[in-house]
Amino acid sequence: MQLYNIPCCTHSLFRFIPSSKLLRFSNHFNTPYFSKPLLSAAMSTVSTETQPLQVAKRLEKFKTTIFTQMSMLAIKHGAINLGQGFPNFDGPDFVKEAAIQAIRDGNNQYARGYGVPDLNIAIAERFKKDTGLVVDPEKEITVTSGCTEAIAATILGLINSGDEVIVFAPFYDSYEATLSMAGAKVKGITLRPPDFALPIEELKSTISKNTRAILLNTPHNPTGKMFTREELNTIASLCIENDVLVFSDEVYDKLAFDLEHISIASLPGMFERTVTMNSLGKTFSLTGWKIGWAIAPPHLTWGVRQAHAYLTFATSNPMQRAAAVALRAPDSYYTELKRDYMAKRAILVEGLKDVGFKIFPSNGTYFVVVDHTPFGHENDVEFCEYLVKEVGVVAIPTSVFYLNPEEGKNLVRFTFCKDEGTLRAAVEKMKEKLRK
Repeated sequence: MQLYNIPCCTHSLFRFIPSSKLLRFSNHFNTPYFSKPLLSAAMSTVSTETQPLQVAKRLEKFKTTIFTQMSMLAIKHGAINLGQGFPNFDGPDFVKEAAIQAIRDGNNQYARGYGVPDLNIAIAERFKKDTGLVVDPEKEITVTSGCTEAIAATILGLINSGDEVIVFAPFYDSYEATLSMAGAKVKGITLRPPDFALPIEELKSTISKNTRAILLNTPHNPTGKMFTREELNTIASLCIENDVLVFSDEVYDKLAFDLEHISIASLPGMFERTVTMNSLGKTFSLTGWKIGWAIAPPHLTWGVRQAHAYLTFATSNPMQRAAAVALRAPDSYYTELKRDYMAKRAILVEGLKDVGFKIFPSNGTYFVVVDHTPFGHENDVEFCEYLVKEVGVVAIPTSVFYLNPEEGKNLVRFTFCKDEGTLRAAVEKMKEKLRK
């Protein structure tokens, strides 16, 4: 009988053979060699058996993210993507050049786990300028791989199984998934159009001594709402009264158009119970770099860093060094950024009005939410599928941002983080092909 030594790459084939069959193989052979017929049989088994998809129960309800689904549809149908929130233009040259220089300077190995020292200092400087708060860059700042990891590290590091966490729907979809991974008990409070105001009485009746944390996002994705000082003061008062933490996602803080952005950590009595999360990507149009951070007092930073150490351990070394350069940009950069985005917002909002949508105010972020019902579709998912396939424009159905999808079935989200030509082209497509 001719024997064949199995190449190392063939080992991967046997990963998919049930262990019981491998056991039967081992009972017949006491050598690392298999006969050609046996190898053929094994390969045949691999090619014909379909293994069921496997996922932990805590994640069974979550599907491929809506952003991935809609971006794939955009590619398939050659549609203009006003769905996923990534710019179709590049970040500033001075930041990219700083990254290139950092690579050339040899900063290409693991960075310090909680951040390159200069970036931690730059974050502290920026935070003081924005909020008036002085934080210790060594003890109160943790650099993460994007704000999504800052959210995950915060939740996994500070929330125990069974803890109650309040979220304001609609919300960024990673919130619920990460809370599920932590085993949290999620309590939803819905912000409703037209102004998505905080339902203060509902919050008062929901929060209790059993509440561990409130997950806040301002400026708010997907609605563009900005929490007012009055709303934030109410949240702060209730958190202090009930000894509740706040996890505040502020990635759109530099895209605050019509109201002042207020970090809840800056309110009296709140820094010691707040984790403030932010990132580089939205402000500098560098979403692919995935540079984020969490700012918190030492007793909360400890939990964040414990989780971060076992999630990613460290974040891209050269990109952190460039991020430090970015955060020291002059105020003129932020002024110009806001001016440019306000112009983009005007193009999209006026265009959507002309098309026939009902528009809800967007005071911050680079999103606008509209009511699609004038066009006669049953729900947001059906409308978005029609929009991409028949009109050639991508939007995001907002029902995925609610604990109860029915609450979002009339709304869709568009983004205006695209160049003006793209925005105008999308509006023209909708004017031409979208019918009531």
